[in-house]
Amino acid sequence: MRNSFILLVMLFAAFSAGMSQHAAGEPSEAPYGSWRSPISAEMLVQGAVRFGDVSIDGDTVYWVEGRPQEEGRYVIVRRRPDGAIDDILPPPFSARTLVHEYGGGALLASEGVVYFSNYADQRIWRLNPGESPHPVTAESKQRFADFVHDAPRNRLIAVCEDHTTSNDEPANRIVAVSLANGNVTMLVDGDDFYSNPRISPNGRQLCWLSWNHPNMPWDGSELFVAPIAADGSLGKPRKVAGGIDESIFQPSWSPDGTLYFVSDRTNWWNLYAERSGQVVPVLAMDAEFGVPQWVFGMTTYGFRADGAIVVRCTHGGKWSVLEIDPNSGAQRTVELPYSNVSSIDVAGNAAYVIAGSPTEMESLFQIDLSTGETQVIRRSSPIKPDRAYTSVPEAIEFPTDGGTTAHAFYYLPKNADFRGPAGEAPPLLVLIHGGPTSATAAQFRLSTQYWTSRGFAVCDVNYGGSTGYGRDYRNRLRDAWGVVDVNDAINAALFLANQGKADPTKLVIRGGSAGGYTTLACLAFSDVFRCGASHFGISDLALMVHDTHKFESRYLDRLVGLLPQDEARYRERSPIFHLDGFDQPVILLQGLEDKIVPPNQAELILESLKKRGVPVAYVPFPGEQHGFRKSENIIRAHEAELYFYSRILGFTPSEKIEPVEIFNLPAR
Repeated sequence: MRNSFILLVMLFAAFSAGMSQHAAGEPSEAPYGSWRSPISAEMLVQGAVRFGDVSIDGDTVYWVEGRPQEEGRYVIVRRRPDGAIDDILPPPFSARTLVHEYGGGALLASEGVVYFSNYADQRIWRLNPGESPHPVTAESKQRFADFVHDAPRNRLIAVCEDHTTSNDEPANRIVAVSLANGNVTMLVDGDDFYSNPRISPNGRQLCWLSWNHPNMPWDGSELFVAPIAADGSLGKPRKVAGGIDESIFQPSWSPDGTLYFVSDRTNWWNLYAERSGQVVPVLAMDAEFGVPQWVFGMTTYGFRADGAIVVRCTHGGKWSVLEIDPNSGAQRTVELPYSNVSSIDVAGNAAYVIAGSPTEMESLFQIDLSTGETQVIRRSSPIKPDRAYTSVPEAIEFPTDGGTTAHAFYYLPKNADFRGPAGEAPPLLVLIHGGPTSATAAQFRLSTQYWTSRGFAVCDVNYGGSTGYGRDYRNRLRDAWGVVDVNDAINAALFLANQGKADPTKLVIRGGSAGGYTTLACLAFSDVFRCGASHFGISDLALMVHDTHKFESRYLDRLVGLLPQDEARYRERSPIFHLDGFDQPVILLQGLEDKIVPPNQAELILESLKKRGVPVAYVPFPGEQHGFRKSENIIRAHEAELYFYSRILGFTPSEKIEPVEIFNLPAR
């Protein structure tokens, strides 16, 4: 701990030194990419946390923090009513579930007790703050997530993923877990997936979501309600809404027992309620009140004690918070200095949001809904952005194939101490988000400023298929993954190059997971980009279908086509089979324990490019899964990528970096 503190002080000192250089005089001219930046790779993780589940129990707030400096451990943190904040989960425990592999919904606080899913054994544990955790469930091949406390029956209701039968897909169901003896009883079964079990305020009804292959929850899902019998079993379920072409998100009971939910039945994810057996809209807007349910526990709205609804919604890539009268639909905007709100939970007259802006780090805030005052509870990083080195994004809409337009955020290079050579445009780093059904936002991220402060322009693309722009925009990727996303990435880069905002000879593309696939596809199927970086990216689409986990095993049915009848299409869009046109250098970064995109995907493309003489680098990370969680690996990944770009684009980084072996690259 002491060494970490000393390192953090040194980093702050370096950051301050950079600022003092700016005060000394005019910026110096230097090649793009070579600018000395006060944002080091170490600063990306030092003291940084990733916010996870938030759970409110009376006046006490609990949340999960993913901490790279603790080997990626997920720690439960508590804020007491007096404002004191402390960690309550001792090592080696880590509050992370592997249901659907992506997890989420691993924490519940109720009546002074905390329940969590422990990463190492996937059992449910009980934690009385100040004591050691005690197991609730026995050792098994079951995983649990998305808990709700059924206090009168002394049990938890949860989603269970059962891996007992190794030869088949795991079975997903909703179960009751006895808090007396840990026994697990099945309540709902038969569909491929479940989420959001929620008990009505009077304890007499349970609602939940379910969906089946090949749908993902944002394609189509169904909302059911069933009565809870005296013995705890469920009566006959009743379908409230949803279907194969209607996505339902976050069913919730209001204090008076009304069932609310979000549906995209009118193209936009809007808020609805069931009243007198009829589904009625609460507020119709060309805005999104829902998000793609990649993990459990995602929230976009909650209820004040008087029944008023507090909701976060997005339009045009900007998030806002509204308070809605549930009866009249009247709304008012809750004024906030933040344009990206990624989570909201409501209790009493307070809302707890995870939010940030283009100039503010993401933080956990409390909003007093009576006064509008905000209070920072916890920042995701101790580092305060300095405007002299902060690039503020511009939302752009650019023309793309088929006479349509797509969306992105453009960041100029920004460093008060340096400017680029006269008459030159900067290199452009095109960022491709994962999913592919996901979205990027205008949010201050040190990982983006790491590049812009060194002289890169950045274009963060919300290609067709991204969320936040309505169902029709999201469905552009139907049967078109590897086409629409590739064209939008290319057209974004060319649009900026044609405007003189990027050097057309130094266009770079990078992405992780699905974004890694788009990166590889752009390099294989076009010559627009000079080089790229694939973080655990997919190179063989059919191989992903056969190797990946249950949650995504039929995902590509909607995005590419059905196997085996559409095998030719899979082959046509898989970069691994088109290496004859893959002439641009690439760096591959891969976790060796990745179950979502296994390492063989990267290794296949590595060996193929090595044989063809294309410059290629491979950086494997033992112990990492899908995404890098350990601080040393996050640091190494960024520095390796910077070193790779320097060798390909021909600039010299300002800092000393451990070299990366680049095969087939001529010595200089």
